[in-house]
Amino acid sequence: MKRFLFCFFCLWSLCSVAQTLKPDVFIVGNGNAAAAAAIQSAQSNAKTVILLQAGGFDIAPVAGDLHSGVQARFLEKLREQLNLADTIAEPIFDKQSANLTLEYWANTLKTLTVIKNVQLLKADRSGKGWVFKLSDGRTVRPEVLIDIADPKLNEALKIDASTSTSWNKFSYDDTQYKTNVAVGKQIDGNTNYTYSFYQYFIPNQENLIYVSDANSMLMGQAAGAIAAYAGFFDLKTSQADLKKVQGELIAFQTNLMPFSDVGIKDSNWRAIQMVGVTGMLKATNIDGKLLFNPEQLVSTEEIKQPMKDHYYKAQIWFDDYKSAIITIGAALDLICYVGNKAKETTLKEVEKKWSTSYNFSLPLAKERQINRRELAVLLQDYMPPFNVTLDKTGKIIR
Repeated sequence: MKRFLFCFFCLWSLCSVAQTLKPDVFIVGNGNAAAAAAIQSAQSNAKTVILLQAGGFDIAPVAGDLHSGVQARFLEKLREQLNLADTIAEPIFDKQSANLTLEYWANTLKTLTVIKNVQLLKADRSGKGWVFKLSDGRTVRPEVLIDIADPKLNEALKIDASTSTSWNKFSYDDTQYKTNVAVGKQIDGNTNYTYSFYQYFIPNQENLIYVSDANSMLMGQAAGAIAAYAGFFDLKTSQADLKKVQGELIAFQTNLMPFSDVGIKDSNWRAIQMVGVTGMLKATNIDGKLLFNPEQLVSTEEIKQPMKDHYYKAQIWFDDYKSAIITIGAALDLICYVGNKAKETTLKEVEKKWSTSYNFSLPLAKERQINRRELAVLLQDYMPPFNVTLDKTGKIIR
């Protein structure tokens, strides 16, 4: 009898533990943003649970966006699912295949738990975190909640989402673009739309990430990265670090700037994105598309003020530099002076990397005028303006 009671107690204890899930991140939803948020959160090594109250994912078409990150990888996996050749840029959307593709992908992620066909019965606050009661008897107690613009959830949790905002049409006049974490949504035929890190937060709602566009994988992925950072490191969402989140997104090949002419397969994509989001080298906005023009030659005028804004020592260098163009030699001299680098050592390193690591097509000649691609790579490698601290509006903090 005692042995029976002991076994029963052990079984009861295991069941009780199994009925309470304590993930870092919890998402309710089965659409584009919810799926991308869950995948990115799991990829960022946060314990993640997504609740699909219906039978599975329900993905909508993403055609027309500038694809990067989770969305680009999803399309690659969908192409594989449909046995399509790589030459087909974007597969014709098929909902059943799209949903299956995401389901297969989700199943490969060890830190992601997908709960299907279970209803959310109750939602409430629990200290700094949350508590959710499910119809199958389980309880979920996450550190961070990603709210995918869910009116019922907002009502249950008394979340005022009236302050939430949607996509921003890109403009260099508003320095908030430097805080981009989601970009490239196609709206009215234009892809020059962005979304700031700080737009995901609702006032007076800690450990909540709010996604205003439920149909956007682009917006959902960034939400997953922010939530994962806070959940994994046991921080409040208000303590999430902009640069760390941007860096994490870059690591997963996610655009921070909607450059239509530099795709994620470009060998210099990373440097161009990280320098581009600082405004050090400004793009051209033509017919709703943002063009970086990587092969365009660099003038002194276009780089002078942005460089001075980022680095005090640049002021002295430009006071002495009188040429209207920036040569490769001048760029290296500027980088060494402002970045406190040894000239000879730096030149030798650059010579070794020029056609290998950097994969530049033109030969290294110090007297040649440098192009935007080359300058972006050198800046990111030796004195990254990306590392300069910003305030919430994107302005540089001195």
